[in-house]
Amino acid sequence: MQNDVIILGGGLVGATLALALDAHGLTSTVVDPADPAVMLAPGFDGRASAVASASHRMLDAIGVGATLSGKGCAIRQIRVSDGLKPGALDFVPDADDGALGTMYENRLLRRTLFEAARDAKNVSLKMQTRATQVERGPARVVATLDDGSTVRAPLLIAAEGRHSPTREAAGIRVARWSYDHAAIVGAFHHAQPHGDIAYEIFYPSGPFALLPLPDDTIGHRSAIVWSVAAAHGPGLVKLSDRAFLAEAEKRMGGFLGTLSAPSPRASYPLGFHHAGTITAERLALVGDAGHGIHPIAGQGLNLGFRDVAVLAEVLVEARRLGLDLGDAQVLARYQSWRGLDTLAVAAATDGLTRLFGVRGRAASAVRRFGISAVDRLPPLKARFMAEARGESGQLPRLLQGAMI
Repeated sequence: MQNDVIILGGGLVGATLALALDAHGLTSTVVDPADPAVMLAPGFDGRASAVASASHRMLDAIGVGATLSGKGCAIRQIRVSDGLKPGALDFVPDADDGALGTMYENRLLRRTLFEAARDAKNVSLKMQTRATQVERGPARVVATLDDGSTVRAPLLIAAEGRHSPTREAAGIRVARWSYDHAAIVGAFHHAQPHGDIAYEIFYPSGPFALLPLPDDTIGHRSAIVWSVAAAHGPGLVKLSDRAFLAEAEKRMGGFLGTLSAPSPRASYPLGFHHAGTITAERLALVGDAGHGIHPIAGQGLNLGFRDVAVLAEVLVEARRLGLDLGDAQVLARYQSWRGLDTLAVAAATDGLTRLFGVRGRAASAVRRFGISAVDRLPPLKARFMAEARGESGQLPRLLQGAMI
């Protein structure tokens, strides 16, 4: 089988890339070992993601946004505070600027993207399948799959996540470290409406993020990403629902009223990794295969969507010019366009994590002074909101809502 690209990994980023290429007539084979029956199982697993407004414009442009319409919760305000102390920083866009982003349950995103890729004319979706051998040569890529088939393309794209075996096999060096923290993810209901506000409450033990979700038959609800010391993560997951909600209420100070009806929750270790390069011979990395950051600003998935928008533009334009899609010059454009942005976002989130993790009254006073300073400087505040929207830097066409 001959395609324009082979994509290893059919998760949120890999599937979106396949659909972005499909919308412009480029063909792909997407190879993923996951079982769709497990991946798309009904029932909320507690995981949710913030899709920045620029990322959402891309989903709209490639035809996915219409399916998601009305099923997420707009983020119309972000409130940042140092614990529950006075002096919160509120990011509120102008009324005509629209929401900063939209919260979606991950299972909804997975199902929407999977079904769109399954039905796409130019996407060959091979689930429960692995590549047993991949050869990247001067002229092409040849992948042998465990179903006995062989796929050929000028370019291989690794979208396998932070432990990408393709990245490792290519010998790409990765800077990485652990924060010795774990993230508790889940959701619960609360007595008071959230008002479409996302809260980022910083504690020395780690940030507590409260993210708005659509109301359901039970009532008002929000998702959480709660960073705790790594040693405490498993214990918090195993707490009874009543005890877990009591701990969460302490972190929130009760500002949304009584908590109830929590979803299943999970814990995963937090760390940082950044590939020294996101390209190699006939290879491009996207999403967590190239970079992984702390969830402190909710930008992990959106960084992957930026990779998708840029790589799609680079490949579509290369095809129009009659270029080899795996040519080193084509990949160099992707590397130069994405390299600086991913590094800047990674450095910023790492710096915030370390700054807000410093203990003591003096450190807290400095943080609150910084929050107040940003609040009084409209240009700086606007810059932060542009980052939250995913609208900083040189925007590819898809993130502007236009086809390439």
